[in-house]
Amino acid sequence: MSKLFDHNVRSASPDHAEIVRKYELYRTIVEFLAALMFVIGSIFFFYESLLYAGTWLFLIGSILFGVRPTIRLLLELKLANLPVPKEFRPYGAPPVDEPVRR
Repeated sequence: MSKLFDHNVRSASPDHAEIVRKYELYRTIVEFLAALMFVIGSIFFFYESLLYAGTWLFLIGSILFGVRPTIRLLLELKLANLPVPKEFRPYGAPPVDEPVRR
């Protein structure tokens, strides 16, 4: 398993790059939805009859903002568990199935 949050792994192979692209798309969609919930919730706060719904939209937006780092962590875990092809490993790096000696 490689190190978490190592940006070199993001482009270690075409498979790595594709997974990063997908997860970044998911995270962008979640961010957009969270922002949308906050904007609509803010507008609802101008109307007494919509305060309850606005409060729920704020809660949903907050939960979505919490999902963002979860998606990032899932991406990093997925990348760390992908094997890095030999041609993409730095010179002298051990093969994927060999433990690193310290």
